[in-house]
Amino acid sequence: MLGYPVVIIASLTARAPGPTALGLRVEYLTNPIGIDVVRPRLSWRIASTARNTMQAAYQLQVATSEANLTRGANLVWDSGNVVSDASVFVDYGGPPTASRTRYYWRVRVWDASGRASPWSSPAFWETGLIQPGDWTAQWIGPPPKPTGADSLPSPSPLLRRAFRLDDRVRSARLYVTSLGLYEIYLNGQRVGDQLFTPGWTSYRRRLQYQTYDVTALLVPGANVVGAMLGDGWYRGQLGFFGQRNLYGRRLALRAQIEIRYASGRTERVVSDSGWKTTVGPLLASDLYGGETYDARRELSGWTAAPYDDGHWSAVGLVDAPPSALVASLSPPVRRVRELHPVDIRRAPSGEMLFDLGQNFTGWARLSVQGPAGTTVTLRFGEVLDREGNLYTANLRAAAQTDRYTLSGKGREVYEPHFTFHGFRYVAVAGLPAPADSATITGIAVSSDLAQTGSLITSDSLLNQLQRNIVWGQRSNFLDVPTDCPQRDERLGWTGDAQVFARTAAFNMDVAGFFAKWLFDVAADQDPSGSVPWVIPNPLGGDSTRFAGTAGWSDVAVIVPWTMYLTYGDRRMLERQYPSMRAWVDYARRRAGPDLIWRPGWQFGDWLALHSDDPSYPGATTGTDLIATAFLAHSTDLVSRTAAVLGRDQDAAEYRARFRAIREAFNREFVSMSGRVGENTQTAYSLAIAFDLLPDSLVSVAGGRLAQDVEARDHHLTTGFLGTPYLLHVLGATGHLATAFQLLTQRTYPSWLYPITRGATTMWERWDGIRPDSSFEDPGMNSFNHYAFGAVGDWMYQNIGGIDVDPAAPGYRRSRIAPRPGAGLTSASASLETAYGTLQSAWKLDGGGQRFVLEVTVPANTSAEVTLWDASVDRVREGGAPLNARDGVRAARQRGTNVVVEVGSGRYNFTVAAR
Repeated sequence: MLGYPVVIIASLTARAPGPTALGLRVEYLTNPIGIDVVRPRLSWRIASTARNTMQAAYQLQVATSEANLTRGANLVWDSGNVVSDASVFVDYGGPPTASRTRYYWRVRVWDASGRASPWSSPAFWETGLIQPGDWTAQWIGPPPKPTGADSLPSPSPLLRRAFRLDDRVRSARLYVTSLGLYEIYLNGQRVGDQLFTPGWTSYRRRLQYQTYDVTALLVPGANVVGAMLGDGWYRGQLGFFGQRNLYGRRLALRAQIEIRYASGRTERVVSDSGWKTTVGPLLASDLYGGETYDARRELSGWTAAPYDDGHWSAVGLVDAPPSALVASLSPPVRRVRELHPVDIRRAPSGEMLFDLGQNFTGWARLSVQGPAGTTVTLRFGEVLDREGNLYTANLRAAAQTDRYTLSGKGREVYEPHFTFHGFRYVAVAGLPAPADSATITGIAVSSDLAQTGSLITSDSLLNQLQRNIVWGQRSNFLDVPTDCPQRDERLGWTGDAQVFARTAAFNMDVAGFFAKWLFDVAADQDPSGSVPWVIPNPLGGDSTRFAGTAGWSDVAVIVPWTMYLTYGDRRMLERQYPSMRAWVDYARRRAGPDLIWRPGWQFGDWLALHSDDPSYPGATTGTDLIATAFLAHSTDLVSRTAAVLGRDQDAAEYRARFRAIREAFNREFVSMSGRVGENTQTAYSLAIAFDLLPDSLVSVAGGRLAQDVEARDHHLTTGFLGTPYLLHVLGATGHLATAFQLLTQRTYPSWLYPITRGATTMWERWDGIRPDSSFEDPGMNSFNHYAFGAVGDWMYQNIGGIDVDPAAPGYRRSRIAPRPGAGLTSASASLETAYGTLQSAWKLDGGGQRFVLEVTVPANTSAEVTLWDASVDRVREGGAPLNARDGVRAARQRGTNVVVEVGSGRYNFTVAAR
């Protein structure tokens, strides 16, 4: 079976129990409620104590009740025994799913020796409102204001509706969305724990809705549904030009409660003209500016019954937006961490200063007691100035200030509703009593993405660098991949996202997050194929204004391909393929007849060090070189994508185009002696990483790159586009020691320099705080920007030793090849893949005389393990020679290294020094 030796199968049968199926997921989620994928894809993991476990067959069953599923009766679909090793993104093959229906499913598998697993525990998915006529709720909101009255933040409207239930409820679902942000309540309780709903999408084309199971919140008799709306991205200040109302001027709610009674009867409670509205205590909310909340204006009990809303106004009906309503695809934003002050002191400004010890995104929970009418003001900042006051110049026009006015009714606890801040420090004024450790608590918020990766080394500074990268990602992955969380920007910059996507996929499960965002990349793409600088795009523009820039717009190609490599999601790749082609075709038209892309605005190697003026936010590498290099790279990736999708003619066409651009690049930018462009680190990194040089010049160019790094005392000069490739290219061209010296450099400019200045997240600029303690230009100086954290993927692949085999995407086949260096004595890395936990942990024993590597390979996958500077006769696994070990499929000498092919299982390799 599957080509495995009979002796191994017999051995496994005698020694190990059969496999188990677990970890069931639908699309990207576990037991999702309210999805609108008509034919979703199903995934599962296989657990087995036996080495070399591969799935040989599976069986799926789907039913509309758990009882039927357990009995195997009245099934919606039974796949039967399917001979296949596929266990990730397996298509549901039953009848098209219906709206508002829960589907229960289970799976069992057979391994290569014919052993069957038991049926998995049941899992489910539930469909949302799939059919066009499923929505009957109307769009409602406060009555329209006079023209010009919405030029500033205004009080958040409250909306409510009372209704009665006279039968026993069997199940109930709430489907809800809004123009602006919403919080929704039933009978006095907040529904769900999701934040910043309905999320940020290309509002003119796509608007998300959420589905909640509210069965337990409904009661017999009187019930109340209430909602509060906030400006959010829809109507608040957005972008760096001070604009408001970019998507619309009227806030609105659309809510629909679907109730199924025990008797079988159904009923709907919908948003309509029967609702009422008023304003409450939230006087202003803005993502950049913060919130103003007056607790004296709170309306006690307004979300429950009984309550007299006779003084409330009738709602107004709001025109439906042109966007399509779509179910949420990505994990929602939630509270993910609480942080407590590590220091409290009075600042020279007179404010009480709370240091939460970590730069992050979220807000402060205020706990206070005092007289009614007392206003407490909270200001937020990332760093302190030289005098010890809160530094806010880098916030530009973002006030990042919350104001809370006390009701005077005992201990009061306040958290904002519709704003977030980027900060480490909170400066508080107006406290009516002395501060203590309970006065301020930091609440970190982020898209609730599972942390899938872990990397720990014997170097404490590298460990802090990894923590900074993760915190930078956590801070900026807030429904969209933003550039920064603190100043008046916070936009989905495409360049930042594409350079960081690979590292992001190591750290966290970003499959659904990027799948959702890539929908908007395609939605906001110009008809010409040009891609805006930011997604979603509130800046407007056309094919060249705020759009169409190399390295940024290439996100339309690079991120889909990266997601395919890391998660194996072929359907996503197919969905994005028209967008990918459209961008590459547009970029080709922008290039001249000689295939060199010269005209138009380019960011170039953004924030690279400039030889004359280190503060200049530009690039030292020619923008024509960079643009042409990315044109070639994206063309290459489109060719590869077409081949994966079976579009052979497209694959050949784009492959030929890539070769032509490659030749043009060499004619224009490469000398016969191997000099590339302006002789910069970025020029060499891009040319080699994108396979643009003749084979005969790769080693020479790599040597020139290494010489430049060494001549600068192992400092880098790269910006956003060159940095992700720099260490990869050094290592690939035989300069691993130089790469390690560059990575572990502590002085400016380097990855570790900010850590020596107390950084707890990645900085936007290498010199955000200069060695003399002065600040960079406050017009662009974020201390929480993840782009330079793109080095993380090199650390995982080389220090931790974990990588995917591009020929088997989604870690169906892995590469384990840790590279000790820079004095490291140990490191461990793990990654939760779609198949299970992949681990690599190594250490140097006996004063470096023995290299020990422990490897865990998930079931239904395999791995190639490379042991550097070793010979087969000096390698042991579990204390025995390689050819005597279970699970070792092959071992061979490859030059000075040993390559071992292994199946799933746990392995312990030791390599004795030569």
